[in-house]
Amino acid sequence: MGFHRISTLSLLLLVVLSLVSATLQISVAAKSVDYTAFVYKGCARQGLSDPTGLYAQALAALFGALVSQSSKARFYKTTSGGGQSTVTGLFQCRGDLSNADCYNCVSKLPVMTDRLCGKVVAARVQLYGCYMLYEVAGFAQISGLEMLYRTCSATNVAGVGFAERRDMAFQVMSNGVVTNHGFFTTSYEAVYVLGQCEGDVGDADCGECVKTAIQKAQVECGSSISGQVYLHKCFISYNYYPNRRPPSSPGSGQNTGRTVAIILGGAAAVGFLVVCLMFAKNLFKKKDDY
Repeated sequence: MGFHRISTLSLLLLVVLSLVSATLQISVAAKSVDYTAFVYKGCARQGLSDPTGLYAQALAALFGALVSQSSKARFYKTTSGGGQSTVTGLFQCRGDLSNADCYNCVSKLPVMTDRLCGKVVAARVQLYGCYMLYEVAGFAQISGLEMLYRTCSATNVAGVGFAERRDMAFQVMSNGVVTNHGFFTTSYEAVYVLGQCEGDVGDADCGECVKTAIQKAQVECGSSISGQVYLHKCFISYNYYPNRRPPSSPGSGQNTGRTVAIILGGAAAVGFLVVCLMFAKNLFKKKDDY
């Protein structure tokens, strides 16, 4: 009987330790995505002449307004200053970021923009989870379909069938980003895709922009296992996971990880309490035996 009690206690203790370990692993995994990782910068070649300091004041006010709004919305556009010193700017976060993650991402951009571009008439800095841009009054406009940046993995997919799976995923995303009004992410046969348009772009223009980005990804990235294409008014990304299941939306993945960690943590606590109670009961039984 004594050996049986010890074996049971040991087994329960092992289960509790396993739950604690799983909780820690999931908590770490949930925080592994860095939404503030730098992607690219776009800095105007023309410097900003500001002898009176009006532009500096307008930019400071603009950055302050954008950062403040990032805790409430994933897209915001506004102007600051007046007359020739008017500055227009905006930020946008990925559609799967929480308000807290959006704010954390956007709040890093003003300092980064100044450090990476200096005092110029227009600038844009893209992080993994958000971007910010500004331009002074009179700055030349560019097409919303102009490609600003692209990156393709150096690893190519071996074998046949990848292009068909990727293109089918692109097709689903191309339709989804319109019906979901500017942001869509999904996976199809191990290909994970994401598309997003700038917040003030209409559905029809968004669909056209995403289709253009898809065409550029097909040509520019070819059989690369992953790629990202950024146009002026939209961006897309894809990742192929041949040996494992594609992730869910990163934002929801974080929430899921936290939820599971909480559940496992609670289970571990309950298990620990059961072990303590059984241990105490075992001690009392030993006293009764004597």
